[in-house]
Order: sequence, then C-alpha cells, then structure tokens
Amino acid sequence: MLKTLFSSSIRADVLALLLNSPDDKFYIRQIAKLLKKNPSGIKRELDKLQEMGIVKGEKVANLRYFQADRQSPLFTELKDLISKSLGLPGALKRLLKANSIKTAFICGPYAAGEETLTVDLVVVGSFTPPLLTGLQEIEKNFNKKINCTLISEEDFKIKKKKDPNLRRLLAEKRITLLGRV
Repeated sequence: MLKTLFSSSIRADVLALLLNSPDDKFYIRQIAKLLKKNPSGIKRELDKLQEMGIVKGEKVANLRYFQADRQSPLFTELKDLISKSLGLPGALKRLLKANSIKTAFICGPYAAGEETLTVDLVVVGSFTPPLLTGLQEIEKNFNKKINCTLISEEDFKIKKKKDPNLRRLLAEKRITLLGRV
C-alpha cells in the first residue's frame, strides 16, 4: 500500500494540498494551476487516490471536484505524516498556496533560528475562513502559536517604501514562503 501511495511526486503534492485543506473542494485545473503541474498527470493521480479511498470526487455541472475523504481510515495518519514531513514552513506554504496567497514570509525569532513557541507570519493578500482554519490546525500540529499579520497587496506596496517598521522588518532575517518581498 505504501509503495502505491507514494510512488509519484505529483501524488505527494496532491495529497499535501488536499489533506491540508480537507474542507475545500478543488477541480483538476485548479489543482494543476496551484501545483504548477500538468492537468493530465493530476487527473491520473486523483483517480488513483480515489480508487484507494483517500480522496472523493463529485461531479457538479461539467466540473469534477475532489477533496480529501475524512472518512478514510488513513486520513488522520496521512495528514499528520504530510504535516511533519513538510515542517512548519512547508505546511504554511502549502496552506497559503491553496488559499491563493501570492506573498508571505516568516519573520522574528523563529526566522532567526531561535527556539520559540511563537511564529510571526506576514501574509500579503486577503484572509479567508479556510485559511484561518488551516492556521489553527498547523498551530495544533506543530504546538506553535502563529501571530499572523495580514496586509493588502496595495498597502504592502505603499508601506514597503514608506513605513520604517516594515522596512526594518524586511531588512531582518526572514523565511520567504511565497512571492518576492
């Protein structure tokens, strides 16, 4: 079963996306765009995951939506395994990508390599309920408190040039998760 489950990097990426956003439904082209992979490869892997009972599909109009099957006996274990294998930055990156965030970074003591219970995360974009739920799950899985600062893209562009606090923050050590800062 494990050999079948992890035989493809595309499959691992699809699993990570769906398991980190278990309440969300995605269609094939949406997944392909988020993961920057070929839609035919995504479809093939989704079909195999559906056969294994890890993913469920639903046809709405002429689109087929997929999501993680919470009823699968492997759901919790796979979710934990993927979270741990990605590490905190990887888990955050997957979550942010799945919620169409373009720019995000970790700053503060965690980014400087210090052992801390708090992670400072700056997200450029708009906040959605699935993002909030995902952040809460990551906090629980990694036993860290995530202080998330949300800045709109427009404000970020302006403040990046004029706000001394943001400029100082950008000059410090950080872990870029998505986009260019």
